[in-house]
Amino acid sequence: MLLLVESYYMIFLIPWLQYLSDNWILMENEVVAAIGPQSSGIAHVISHVVNELNVPLLSFGATDPTLTSLQYPYFLRTTQSDYYQMHAVADLVEYYGWREVIAIFVDDDYGRNGISVLGDALSKKRAKISYKAPFSPGASRSAINSLLVGANLMESRVFVVHVNPDTGLTIFSVAKSLGMTAGSYVWIATDWLPSVLDSTEPVDIDTMNLLQGVVALRHHTPDTDLKKNFISRWKNLKYKENSPSGFNSYALYAYDSVWLVAHALDALLNEGGKFTFSNDPKLHDTNGSMLNLSSLRVFDGGQQFLQTLLRMNFTGLSGEIRFDADKNLVNPAYDVLNIGGTGSRRIGYWSNYSGLSVVAPEILYTKPPNSSSNRHLYSVIWPGEITATPRGWVFPNNGMPLRIAVPNRVSYNEFVAKDKSPPGVKGYCIDVFEAAVNLLPYPVPHNYIMYGNGKRNPIYNDIVQQVALNNFDAAVGDITIVTNRTKLVDFTQPYMESGLVVVAPVQKLKSSPWAFLKPFTIPMWLVTGGFFLFVGAVVWILEHRFNNEFRGPPSQQLVTIFWFSFSTMFFSHRENTVSSLGRVVLIVWLFVVLIINSSYTASLTSILTVQQLTSQIEGIDSLISSTEPIGVQDGSFAWNYLVDELKIAESRLVKLKNMEEYSIALARGPKGGGVAAIVDELPYIELFMSKTNCEFRTVGQEFTKSGWGFAFQRDSPLAIDLSTAILQLSENGDLQKIHNKWLTYNECSMDLSPADGGGSRLSLKSFWGLFLICGIACFLALIFFFCRVCGQFRRFGSEDEESIEEIEHDTSTSGRRTLRSTSFKDLIDFIDRKEAEIKEILKRRNSDNKRPSQSSDG
Repeated sequence: MLLLVESYYMIFLIPWLQYLSDNWILMENEVVAAIGPQSSGIAHVISHVVNELNVPLLSFGATDPTLTSLQYPYFLRTTQSDYYQMHAVADLVEYYGWREVIAIFVDDDYGRNGISVLGDALSKKRAKISYKAPFSPGASRSAINSLLVGANLMESRVFVVHVNPDTGLTIFSVAKSLGMTAGSYVWIATDWLPSVLDSTEPVDIDTMNLLQGVVALRHHTPDTDLKKNFISRWKNLKYKENSPSGFNSYALYAYDSVWLVAHALDALLNEGGKFTFSNDPKLHDTNGSMLNLSSLRVFDGGQQFLQTLLRMNFTGLSGEIRFDADKNLVNPAYDVLNIGGTGSRRIGYWSNYSGLSVVAPEILYTKPPNSSSNRHLYSVIWPGEITATPRGWVFPNNGMPLRIAVPNRVSYNEFVAKDKSPPGVKGYCIDVFEAAVNLLPYPVPHNYIMYGNGKRNPIYNDIVQQVALNNFDAAVGDITIVTNRTKLVDFTQPYMESGLVVVAPVQKLKSSPWAFLKPFTIPMWLVTGGFFLFVGAVVWILEHRFNNEFRGPPSQQLVTIFWFSFSTMFFSHRENTVSSLGRVVLIVWLFVVLIINSSYTASLTSILTVQQLTSQIEGIDSLISSTEPIGVQDGSFAWNYLVDELKIAESRLVKLKNMEEYSIALARGPKGGGVAAIVDELPYIELFMSKTNCEFRTVGQEFTKSGWGFAFQRDSPLAIDLSTAILQLSENGDLQKIHNKWLTYNECSMDLSPADGGGSRLSLKSFWGLFLICGIACFLALIFFFCRVCGQFRRFGSEDEESIEEIEHDTSTSGRRTLRSTSFKDLIDFIDRKEAEIKEILKRRNSDNKRPSQSSDG
């Protein structure tokens, strides 16, 4: 198609260019822009030519991502790059939880470069292309059949088809004949498939039968009024029968490409641009070539026109036509289609702005980007008319069972051990693995391979390393999940809790004649005794003016205070309290005494009846601070942990192979050539203590938290499925049954008393609240009492001399001091008087004061 612009300046639309020499006559004219071609391979060739002629090349069909490199400065893509389409495919794979795909692609620039981008995009999602199946352009049906047969032997069942339209449908035809379009298969096609279907009207029923359940991507073009009007005009063409029956998204991009050049030329002319051409001396030396290269003219304003094209900004049939800094159209987006019945339905969208979504991209551009947790697609009907998301993988049909490494242990054979009968191994770990495998909805053929020489425990880090190196497919056994191992392999859900503990020899505490003092610490004894005396003194002060039992000679009153104080310990005090304040204080104190007595009795009972054990090692902290040797199980990760994390010198560590060596080393102790303690995982230690009749005990707390799991190669789907199976075993109780079968042992108490026996003693920290309450009650009672006494004493200070003499006369027989002054001694004497006596004197004085007033009235 030839488009004339300003008489002799021409733009060429190159719909198909198979050989450059066939169309060389077109380039002999003075050309300012070229539109096309549709093929990425041809675009690579033409780009070299336009680079020499400084002619912008606009391609609406070349989607190869490598065409945007600096090698082709005059190439301008007016459609979306496959770079974005492959990232859309990677997001689909991640959304449905698949980890491996098989790529089927045409072996040319278009296919190879697109799949290369797909591999990079998948690696960012922790997924990968497990198998690449390329075929040459125009491959025969038999070649495609052989290709699919080989791909079908692989583990993955997710196929990504990135081919040319001429061979794409043949792939699905062969796949259907091989039974590869049934359930459990996933087919993802790039934009070539929707382009073929959109260009074909009416739809071929046989073709649609081949594509049932396929998920495909199509360039997203907004449903604008401009697009709708164009489609209406297209359908109403006068010569409709001679026109293509339908058009795809590439037709819209081709239409917009022509308008893009037209807008750019108009802008360039308005800016005063000129179109001049010159000859290139390098093209005159043809070296005998039949190509008339000297006739080609270089466009002098090519760079200026290219920059004008890149500045264009308008809305076309395909959407917004504007270029970013990398010369790509802005806002790349795709429709996600699910083919079914006689057509397809849109299940969502993808854009580089918001990822997968059910909302149109042009709406999301006005909102913040979607997070990965908000991405969503509508339901898909997969091949075989199933709605559940396919697992995406099966065991390969090449007859190769899983190679499972099993540690060849020499100790703790209850967990895993070699067996003469099938399957060749036995133990708790093996039974858990077999039970989990039986819960999977598919068979898992596997062989157990013992790892180790059987003379010593293997190094477990080496087993994990062998799995990572693909020497084994998995490792089953008592393998601890630690950080450095998770960097190499994938672990299942832990099936047993574990953690490092310290086990040490223990001694029985000898009985002591002073055992009755052990329930309380020394500060507790001192504070308790002090409060007995304090409360006794407070009660004496409050009762002295009211109660004759708290009166008498000083020696008698002192004995009363001591007797009353300590008799309350047994609630056997014979003195009755009369005053209200005294009763309040006594009630609070008796409550405190009740709590202290109960606690003392319980603690003393425990000391005298429960066997008390002690150890010189109190936990990992005391072990680190010491210089004594430490035992570690041979092959365990505990060695590296103690050296690397806790910075314990390797010279202090002693490798122990089995339980017998454990017992001997602990019994000998550091002075006899043994160890002070052993650091090992809790499951081993529990079994060890049970076998030795609890002769040794754990000290301190479990200082690491981890678990045992099954190791698989990175991104293995079996790790996820077995994790679900292990959770199911735990929920239905089968995991506990397996544990009881292999690991039934006597429980050993984990509680030890420190060497000084102070671990179970009650301290002041546990009772200071009670003492605080009692102290506050006593303090408030004393304040109220002294305020009341001072008020009474002040009333006596205003008496006249006659009243004072009368008081002296009345009290002479009792030998008490007189109240002639308000000295401190007088106050003490006043407090020492009985309350009833003071009230009687006040009553008499009030009556005497009334008599003179009555006589004067008469």
